[in-house]
Amino acid sequence: MANLSLKHIYKVYPNGAKAVNDFNMQIEDKEFIVFVGPSGCGKSTTLRMIAGLEPITAGELKIGDVVVNGMEPKDRDIAMVFQNYALYPHMSIFENIAFGLRMRKIPDIKRDKEGNPVLDKEGKEIPVMRKYNKQELTEKVNEAAEILGITEYLKRKPKEMSGGQRQRVALGRAIVRQPKVMLLDEPLSNLDAKLRTQMRSEIVKLHKKLQTTFIYVTHDQVEAMTMGTRIVVMKDGFVKQIDTPKNLYKYPANKFVAGFIGTPQMNFFEATLKKTGDKVHIEFKNCDAKITVPYSLLMKTTPQYLDGKKPVYLGFRAEDITLDRDKTASCQAKIKVRISHSEELGTETLVYGDVNMNGDGYTDTGTQVIIKAGGFKEIEPDTVVEAGLDIGAIHLFDAETEESILPRIPEYNYLDCKVKSGKLTFSGTEVQLPPAIRCPDGKGELLIPVSAIRWNGGIKAKVTDCEDINGRILVTLDINGGRLYALSDEVKKGEVLIGIDYKKATLDISDERVSPMPEVNGLDGIFTKDKGEGKGELVYSLEINGVKIPTPEDVYLKMFSATSGRKVYNCRFRYEWTPYDFTVSESGIEAEALETLDYGEEKFIKCAVGEEVIYVRADGEYSGKIHIIPDAGKVSVIELERNIRIV
Repeated sequence: MANLSLKHIYKVYPNGAKAVNDFNMQIEDKEFIVFVGPSGCGKSTTLRMIAGLEPITAGELKIGDVVVNGMEPKDRDIAMVFQNYALYPHMSIFENIAFGLRMRKIPDIKRDKEGNPVLDKEGKEIPVMRKYNKQELTEKVNEAAEILGITEYLKRKPKEMSGGQRQRVALGRAIVRQPKVMLLDEPLSNLDAKLRTQMRSEIVKLHKKLQTTFIYVTHDQVEAMTMGTRIVVMKDGFVKQIDTPKNLYKYPANKFVAGFIGTPQMNFFEATLKKTGDKVHIEFKNCDAKITVPYSLLMKTTPQYLDGKKPVYLGFRAEDITLDRDKTASCQAKIKVRISHSEELGTETLVYGDVNMNGDGYTDTGTQVIIKAGGFKEIEPDTVVEAGLDIGAIHLFDAETEESILPRIPEYNYLDCKVKSGKLTFSGTEVQLPPAIRCPDGKGELLIPVSAIRWNGGIKAKVTDCEDINGRILVTLDINGGRLYALSDEVKKGEVLIGIDYKKATLDISDERVSPMPEVNGLDGIFTKDKGEGKGELVYSLEINGVKIPTPEDVYLKMFSATSGRKVYNCRFRYEWTPYDFTVSESGIEAEALETLDYGEEKFIKCAVGEEVIYVRADGEYSGKIHIIPDAGKVSVIELERNIRIV
């Protein structure tokens, strides 16, 4: 059994097409992971890279604690089930299942004819590799056949079996090897609907019985939702979201996931939001519909979306809209819908309509609405009815990026503030700004990332709520009636003292902005090879502005792997480090110290390296010409030609 680690995995073809783009994921032992997405999204390519059937362009793949990038598929201890079964038609079912075992060797010790161990001169057992014997083969095949319920078919040929039975044989051939990881590439797509439903249950039951890691690829979101412990939603080679089925459905991170997961897909409407007091007025575009919701529901939404001008997408799932008169009467938000037609599905009816009274309800024009009603619901076409909206199930997305503007973990805290004589006042609290923060007196806005709230400092706050979000604790704080979000490794209670990491904060005061200090420094350079001092010794270096920085083996091997050998010497790279990865020294990369930024507990030098501006952690103040050396072992490398992250 094993866990998997995928770090910055890319698949780029010779023509420059990126099939998989910066795939990152940690898969725990015994998880059932499902890759889902439309055709061409990169899910099968990712699976094939894990299997070793497709070379990885860049990135690091680990199975257990072993990096397997260059390892042959047969040595990875994985098993794969394909869409087309791939059974040998001339072999019996027994031979099909046993075929992989016949080709495989297992570790053992040398024995004599009686089966006794043979010892070497030192009295130790002699290790050997041998094939399975007939008894072992029979036991393993029978065990797999019993698990899958195909024992009675072992003497048949594949042509004498149904599609579902053949798929069981393909599964049997995989599980008989007892692999660390099971890979399944759309194994049910050739089956009819009823058999597909049955086999879904069979595979889930098999996973529980085998207690091994499963990675399953499908384009069917129903399979993904019913089978996976976690789901990876992909589109155009990018991972759009990784989460549990429940969280994907309730908390989609973007409009694509919201529309892809769920049947029928979510209703989307173009709209604007206008905050007035403790209410937010939502105005639908292309129709006269308007609703009002409490601001408390949208507190994680950033203020820039609440001015009544910035367009957003408003989303409601079909089951969160009701036509029931009693339920509608109790809803805080109601809209008029002109009914066009309905689809009766037995246990439920899908009612189609339009919030634009001139819309036809048949085409998705941005005002079409689909409502899920229980049982049989007969409504005359062209009838105008009142529908109730469950405002607790509202979804909002940016109109340009299509990312959610109601994230479970907000990125920033937005606070009104005032600065006077170097002192910052917000939420009734006054604090001294560090010398590095220089801004004029006046009123404005303070943006504090939730990650910039520290659990030590002099600002008094009261914990009002703690929410565990995928292992991260989101803490809601009250400061004199003002709200603040912070992240913590543990649940917080009662009164607390907090601080602010001001190098991450943004201040907009009197039309002037104090921006946060960049967390990453980037310098362009090349990769070089030189002769070392020893015979045959080679030294590989990152070269920046003529200065060579010797590179650790794990870094240069990744660069060789991603750039096809000698091409590495002809590429331009972007080398990135944090401000903490540099040291000031007597020699190294020449830089001009522009100023020293004093944030109280820490000081940083703002430097110019050619046309680049970087920031370096320092213990004292510097000015004029200095030399800096980065830690090559902590570098992050981007190949500029293909724009892929190598390290």
